[in-house]
Amino acid sequence: MADQPTSHPRKKLYIETVGCQMNVLDSELVVARLRDDGYELTTDIEEADAILYNTCSVRQHAEDKIYSALGRIKQLKKRKPELSIGVLGCMAQKDQNLILKRAPHVDIVVGPGQLARVPELLTIAKAEAKPQLAVSLARTAGSRDDVTSSFDNYDSDREPSVRPSPFQAYLRVMMGCDKFCTYCIVPSVRGPEQSRPPDGIVAEARALAGQGVKEITLIGQTVNSYKFREPDGRTTRLSDLLARLHDVEGVERIKFITNFPNDMTDDLLQAVRDLPKVSRYIHVPAQSGCDLVLKRMKRMYTVGFYEDMLARLRETIPGSSVSSDFIVGFCGETDESFQKTIGLVERSRFKNSFIFKYSPRTGTKADDLFADDVPEEVKKRRNHELLELQTAISLEDNMEFVGRETTVLVEGRSRSTTRREGWDGVDQLSGRTHCDRIVVFDGPERLIGRMVQVRIENASGVTLFGQVVTAERIASSV
Repeated sequence: MADQPTSHPRKKLYIETVGCQMNVLDSELVVARLRDDGYELTTDIEEADAILYNTCSVRQHAEDKIYSALGRIKQLKKRKPELSIGVLGCMAQKDQNLILKRAPHVDIVVGPGQLARVPELLTIAKAEAKPQLAVSLARTAGSRDDVTSSFDNYDSDREPSVRPSPFQAYLRVMMGCDKFCTYCIVPSVRGPEQSRPPDGIVAEARALAGQGVKEITLIGQTVNSYKFREPDGRTTRLSDLLARLHDVEGVERIKFITNFPNDMTDDLLQAVRDLPKVSRYIHVPAQSGCDLVLKRMKRMYTVGFYEDMLARLRETIPGSSVSSDFIVGFCGETDESFQKTIGLVERSRFKNSFIFKYSPRTGTKADDLFADDVPEEVKKRRNHELLELQTAISLEDNMEFVGRETTVLVEGRSRSTTRREGWDGVDQLSGRTHCDRIVVFDGPERLIGRMVQVRIENASGVTLFGQVVTAERIASSV
């Protein structure tokens, strides 16, 4: 009998992702490329043949976390010299050779514009026994076209196994940023703003639907700035793109994040209102409630403009929910400035707010121009005060849902609960409403990935609690 061909054992890949939704998607694309190169994922770092860290540079804490992780695996590399270690993403673009100086056991350093080269660079690093560096051009290193082309817009197969939920996926519509807020490193590490062709986006959405994805979230640094100019002069706006994606069979819900206040146009708001699949949820960061602070941040709008935009949004899309971002303790923020932010949050009644203490970033205009003059204990106090206010507002607004029925896309088992004793085959599940509120309820796992009707019975500042309506109603809602 002829010898049977033997298959080579697949290499093990461990990947850790820090940062925003863009990084989560980047990791999925990298894993898809490496899967084609003979790798499979592992959650056990000790058995890995390659360890990759996909990094973030928005705050110092995120960078410190990666350098600490690199320090911990130094001994693992000594025990397994054949182990490949890579640092990917924004921190790689920002720090470049500094990473190799601080962690000489790293094999590849790859910026976000060069991620398609990860398999090739891992092979070269092993063959040549020396580290490989692949980063894009700095914003000042050439013409806009030269810099833009160095941030490769690569397409790749999608990899469902990396996603937190098989029914939800991110879909990139644009890359880079041209806003240049003084506190932000993103324009330096992600490059110039560039929108993807709509045909490619729609084709990718269809492919995701074919993998069972029910909800897609369109992502970009300022996603509502999306504009693609066709060779014939026609322009596709985000509202036009939403209309095309709305027709993709199998996709039941569409979200988009993050938005810039100046680009919240009437056509976009009307699309959210008129397209049933588009979530009535808008994330539009304010960052501060003080005009002087906004000017130092170079946010390009005033508090009055933001509040007018918010009023227009809520008038156009009744029942919508809005969330925001705030930075406390930015350079020169006085107690009076902070109280103006408190006032904006009180008036705006956001669904929730993501609140961050200002962290100076080398390479930003704020770091060059302004002193980081707000003491750390003041930043902590302001962070706590603003969070406490937002939590109280969120609780009041969530309590208004008690007694109502709402449609929920079931995302999975609730992470904070376990199977109840005596409830055979029943778990506590969680999902989100059409306006992005989290709902927890009892139900069988077969409901995961489906739209169900839930009657809300109680609420906290972050969660609605309810019960699924009758099975007949469930069947009719799917």
